[in-house]
Amino acid sequence: MPENPTHRLVKSPKVNGRYLADYMDASERTKRTIIRGCKFPPIAKLLQHQHAKGFIANFLRNGSDAPDPLHEEAERLREMMADTDFDRNLFDLNADVLDAYAEVFDPEKFPKAEIAPMPDPFTLDMAGVEVKPDLRLALQRTTKTNRLRTGFLSIRYAKGKPLSEDVGKWQSSLLFACRKMLDGDDQKAAEHKLCVTLDAATGEFIEAPGDAVSRFANMEAACQSIAERWDSIEPPPNAIVKE
Repeated sequence: MPENPTHRLVKSPKVNGRYLADYMDASERTKRTIIRGCKFPPIAKLLQHQHAKGFIANFLRNGSDAPDPLHEEAERLREMMADTDFDRNLFDLNADVLDAYAEVFDPEKFPKAEIAPMPDPFTLDMAGVEVKPDLRLALQRTTKTNRLRTGFLSIRYAKGKPLSEDVGKWQSSLLFACRKMLDGDDQKAAEHKLCVTLDAATGEFIEAPGDAVSRFANMEAACQSIAERWDSIEPPPNAIVKE
């Protein structure tokens, strides 16, 4: 009897923005692991923070100044009936994220900006690699001279572990590049301090640094390298790959 596949094959180079940011700050060994995981993702469902991230984004969009809704949603998730152990773990994991952010939430840390309409979902073609940025909110502000400034917000979380500031800067640099691309002819609209990655474990917003443009160029160069060696990347040991 054939064995059940454990991993699937992603034939063309594809990386999400979070993994690309991790890649840029990783050792060579970890870089290989990240890209192998992108080419051969496991078939088994993974525990993810998507519900918590979406709720946090809506919480910030609503301009809440107290963390009560975060705790209330966490409690609701913990009380939900689960059909499987996986679902139970998933609900509890997302509840943990919400409670963790509630403990460090500070409305004064949110960028001095308004919530703007989100663009339609899109991906970037970076030197032959399809990159999907993790955009949770669009931000904007109007200057005293009536100029519009724009940005994006992304959310990260790792249990009990602050996000590396440099990883956050890489991810925010990608947001800055996305914003500049969407702003088209208005090259001065995108603003570094409005392109931010929220670390839900610490409540800190990591802004795109002043060298965001050159960082993005380095990310494109890294993507070119990824694309060139994609076909030669081998699956994990003992993996059974579904073509």
